[in-house]
Amino acid sequence: MKAKISVLALGIICFAVLASGQSASELLQQADVLYEDMKDMASAQEALALYRKALLAADDKYEAYWKISRIMYFIGEHMEEKKDRKNTFAQAVYHAEKAVALQPEKPDGYYWRGVNNGKYGETRGVLKSLSLVKPIKNDMNKVIELDRSYEDGGPDRVLGRVYFKLPGFAGGSKDKSREHLEMSKEYGPQDALTRVYLAETLLTQDEVDSARAELEFVINLPDDPRWVTGVNENKSMAREMLDDKKFRNR
Repeated sequence: MKAKISVLALGIICFAVLASGQSASELLQQADVLYEDMKDMASAQEALALYRKALLAADDKYEAYWKISRIMYFIGEHMEEKKDRKNTFAQAVYHAEKAVALQPEKPDGYYWRGVNNGKYGETRGVLKSLSLVKPIKNDMNKVIELDRSYEDGGPDRVLGRVYFKLPGFAGGSKDKSREHLEMSKEYGPQDALTRVYLAETLLTQDEVDSARAELEFVINLPDDPRWVTGVNENKSMAREMLDDKKFRNR
């Protein structure tokens, strides 16, 4: 019965796409506008729906696949229930894998597969997700090979966080974390998340003044509620960190 309902639902979606007369390119453009400006779950889900319609309409499905993976990352990040987050990140990984298979010499699929694998791992816990570390590193190193500047230094940002989060026995290294995050900052000096991550790493190395400088930089960024920039969320995180006794006592 469920299978019949799913087939029927898919048929309805396909009919709606055909009836709309919109091309995959037009649908992708509309979704991209929503993606860039999304500030809440409603606009994110609306963009996702358009990306899914574009996937059905497209002959070349690469762009739709990786963009679905990308927006699912943001949707998963803003979900409250762990089960929902886990399922969303798993779906995002699936769509990114489809993109990698279609265009193995472009960075998008590798990047969003690695990012979402990392988030999927977080829902399970670090120790339960050690098997994902090598695939994530491989994906980010492939992105570095193809385009190190991707997502404002995204691959180095991810690797920096991986080395920060991993325990020492599993290959974690605060020195490597710092190295990658400083490289990421070169490519994306305005990226608030990179700065917050770098501040956390610097704190573990007792470089309190340098960490404070990173957090103050974030706090002084102009407000921007868009999910794609993460500015307002990271400004809140930076303020919380500066309230920590490690800063108040210095």
